[in-house]
Amino acid sequence: MEYISLKNINKIYPNGYHAVHDFNLTIEKGEFIVFVGPSGCGKSTTLRMIAGLEDISNGEFLINGERANEWGPREREVAMVFQSYALYPQMTVFDNIAFGLTLQGVDEDVIEEKVKKTAAILGLTDYLDRLPRALSGGQRQRVAIGRAIIRKVGIFLMDEPLSNLDAKQRVTMRSEIAQIHRETGATTIYVTHDQTEAMTLADRIVVMSVGYVQQIGTPYELYYNPVNVFVAGFIGEPPMNFIKGKVTNGKFKFGENTIDITKVLGNKSKKYEGKDIIFGFRPESIVLNAQNEAYKINATVELTEMLGDNTNVYITTGDEKPILKVDPHDAPEIDEPITFYIPFKSVYLFDGETEKVIK
Repeated sequence: MEYISLKNINKIYPNGYHAVHDFNLTIEKGEFIVFVGPSGCGKSTTLRMIAGLEDISNGEFLINGERANEWGPREREVAMVFQSYALYPQMTVFDNIAFGLTLQGVDEDVIEEKVKKTAAILGLTDYLDRLPRALSGGQRQRVAIGRAIIRKVGIFLMDEPLSNLDAKQRVTMRSEIAQIHRETGATTIYVTHDQTEAMTLADRIVVMSVGYVQQIGTPYELYYNPVNVFVAGFIGEPPMNFIKGKVTNGKFKFGENTIDITKVLGNKSKKYEGKDIIFGFRPESIVLNAQNEAYKINATVELTEMLGDNTNVYITTGDEKPILKVDPHDAPEIDEPITFYIPFKSVYLFDGETEKVIK
């Protein structure tokens, strides 16, 4: 069921800076949507327009089919969790979580019941009498989330809520946020620059760059069917390898390797004769044993990084420096030659001019 709709939303500041261009998105009730992209791409600005903290320059914002452009945050029934936690330092955890209900004049017995229930969901029951300074970063973030979910609102907005946490806390809080969403069924819009957060949390992801939406889709769709070089390079860790080349007689060269694009494109390769294309493959898609229906690539190992469950292998071939991801037991020696294979089905080809994927 359509719940939130953004139609041709733009944000233009008084100085003329166009921060968000023609943003279109429809969100169903209960969905978990993640806006992801590099700093300055417009994702937080879009979130603030949804919250009512930024004016919409033009376009239409609808909640339950009603135009909400002119509504304030309270009318929109949104609750927001900020990057900085925004807790009141002089208030206990109990009072911070209860703050919104206290302002609404809710009965004290009701407040106590709701705070205890919320604290139980978030694992904060034993910390209700503490001040924020006596909590860890992850605990403070849970208090900020508790203050949001205790209110009966329609939309939860989260702006980079995990960016101040260390790596271990981020992993823990990611799973907790996912669990909270399952328990509450709340419609959630979450902003991050971390593609791992986006992939693990989202029902759908909105990938943005310089104010434009690049692609909207499920994590699976974005990973396996990126529409352009930007999305392909942003989603995945390590990022996709890209090699540029000019097509001559259906082939292009890099290092001592020759890539015959007719193996992937067939007759369509004629369209790209004499043109630049971008050859892409993911580090984890390669295999080290000989394969049919695959490109054979020769290179030299420059560096290896043992990461536990896998090893990143940095290689050179001509001027190109791709990264491979292999099983630690198969890790090659530094400065040694390496031969690997890229299955045709794992190859991505992009137009060298538009950087759009070649279907």
